[in-house]
Amino acid sequence: MNKRFLLFVITVALLGGVGTSALAQGTVKTGPAVERDSDLEKDGLHNLEVARHYFKQKKAYLAALQRCEEVIAGNPTFSRIDEILFIAGESSLRLSEGKGKQPAKTTPAKLRDDARDYLSQLVTHYPDSVFRKEGEADLKTIGGPKSSSSPD
Repeated sequence: MNKRFLLFVITVALLGGVGTSALAQGTVKTGPAVERDSDLEKDGLHNLEVARHYFKQKKAYLAALQRCEEVIAGNPTFSRIDEILFIAGESSLRLSEGKGKQPAKTTPAKLRDDARDYLSQLVTHYPDSVFRKEGEADLKTIGGPKSSSSPD
């Protein structure tokens, strides 16, 4: 009886191990994994927090835009790049309208064009973003999305 019980326990253990390893090989539900540098990701998250604060709390659109541009240039695969593009586009748009606490360093036409670039990238390349609808609404006011917007 002890031999049968031992054989039963071993059989159950083996079958249980096979079942869990088969489950671990489930189907992939997302695209390919993007390899991200943890230091760049951490820096990007910090810049996003600061840009969000400048944008929402301080109405310092130029400072928010500069933080976003730093992330776009240094870490184009940042996990929250859709929000970065949104803040950059909205900041550029508001600066072009003369809003905010800081003066723009370029012309309103250039700022509108930059806003259109950022928001076009957002709506074209990140269709599932929570910022897409608001970006599309603002794009309608400045000429719609650009057709040749590429992620930078």
